Amino acid sequence: MSEPGQLARRLQDDPAPLASRSIVWLIGCIAFINVYAMQSVLPLLMADFDASPVQAGLTVGATILAVALLSPFMGLLSDAWGRKGLICASLFALVLPTALIPLAGSLNQVIGLRFLQGLAVPGIVVVLMAYLAEEFQATGGVARMISTYVAGSVMGGFSGRFIAGHAAHWWGWQGAFVTLALLTLGGGLLVLWRLPRSRHFVPSRDWRSARASLRSHLGNPRLLAACAVGFCVLFSLVGTFTYVNLHLADAPFRLSAAGLANVFTVYLLGVLVTPVAGRLIQRWGFLHTLLGALLVSSGGLLLTLLPALASVILGLAICSSAIFVCQAATISFIAGQVNQGRSLATGLYNMSYYSGGAFAAWVAGLGYEGQGWGGVVALMILAQLLAGSVAAASWQRGKGRSA
Repeated sequence: MSEPGQLARRLQDDPAPLASRSIVWLIGCIAFINVYAMQSVLPLLMADFDASPVQAGLTVGATILAVALLSPFMGLLSDAWGRKGLICASLFALVLPTALIPLAGSLNQVIGLRFLQGLAVPGIVVVLMAYLAEEFQATGGVARMISTYVAGSVMGGFSGRFIAGHAAHWWGWQGAFVTLALLTLGGGLLVLWRLPRSRHFVPSRDWRSARASLRSHLGNPRLLAACAVGFCVLFSLVGTFTYVNLHLADAPFRLSAAGLANVFTVYLLGVLVTPVAGRLIQRWGFLHTLLGALLVSSGGLLLTLLPALASVILGLAICSSAIFVCQAATISFIAGQVNQGRSLATGLYNMSYYSGGAFAAWVAGLGYEGQGWGGVVALMILAQLLAGSVAAASWQRGKGRSA
């Protein structure tokens, strides 16, 4: 067979077509370009509003808390009304509070607008997870598509921090959020144009059935364990990347906003690592992939305690890449455990996952105020040990479909 013929055959047999992977990647990117962008400008925000580390951290935690609170309800709404329309509406809803943040006159106003940003995110991430499980389960492409989404979310997390830091260097933190609002609007228009409509969605407006699904999910110990793992995973990621900015802005490093933005290039390693996560899961199983990644991540955190900037950056690169593998393993595990009420199950997971991030924005701030960066690292490693213990006790060992 000729090379063009072989290529056509591979594309035909691909359980996750390239065009679909591209738009799923974009959705993940746009969803998270705003969520963590505040981290790279925290020192500027603290200076403008005379805020403490914990107070500044609330501008990160507010967004994540809103995601946690709305996630289960967005799952129910999506089960009733569909996938694509809700994803696109949520992307456009994210634009308004992002554009209003530069007009805030107090830290409390910034926190409030950041909370509104977070209310739009579940309509993107929760609904997309259900969309992928429905549209690609029959072809066996769910793990690959989820890994693609995670890779996009990694790029979004990096891009938001990187763009915000460099834009703040030239136009202040206010100009950074104007830039992010324009990017979000453009991304929403592309998704509206290119995301395929659902082919396998079956609406469910039976609230009794939803309550039954909720009871079933709450009685599923492996799903609850996955939720607990997700809590610990985002706890360690948010705690690390929120307060490492204050650590690096202080002596002996004293990095500027642009310098802090450059540190987040370590996220690009996550873009390379996460597409491999699906293959790791298929080879080693969910549990072994998770435990190995947690061990690697803890090692990376210990490296950040060394007083050399190169060691801190290397440690962050190792830690973040491993955490993204943990995220992919946990989400894929849930997709294989739930056959009905997928949006509700995903919503429950996201509620727990983002609650961990919101909790970290506060608790890690207390650790930083009390013990400096060493206190933050100790808390993050403790969270990862807890995640591994819960998974080892609750997830069935095995490969592929099992844990």
